[in-house]
Amino acid sequence: MKKTLITSITLIILIIISFTIYWNLPIEITRKSDIKTGNEIIENIESYRTKNYKLPEENDWQTLEQLGLEKDNHAKPVYTKDEKGNYELFYDDGLGGPYLLWNSTEKKWTIDLPKIISK
Repeated sequence: MKKTLITSITLIILIIISFTIYWNLPIEITRKSDIKTGNEIIENIESYRTKNYKLPEENDWQTLEQLGLEKDNHAKPVYTKDEKGNYELFYDDGLGGPYLLWNSTEKKWTIDLPKIISK
């Protein structure tokens, strides 16, 4: 009985420590695949901007799909832009945020709420 109790407590402590370590890892490790996909889309958007001298429109799904985005796919980021030529990509997991977010003014991935609100 005593041995079972010690084993159970040890197991619970190990699980708590594992979760604590995982939640404190940098996003570059925990969201590596999402960031890689997002970086490819960012390169495509920047290439589009260079060729067309403007950002793609938020509702032009034919162009956005060519750039790597997909409508209503939580595995792909959501694209928003403003009138000033800034844009964001964020992964909408449906839980209400904060989200994995890339902002063209900050040029880095963060866990935050979107700063550009879609129209």
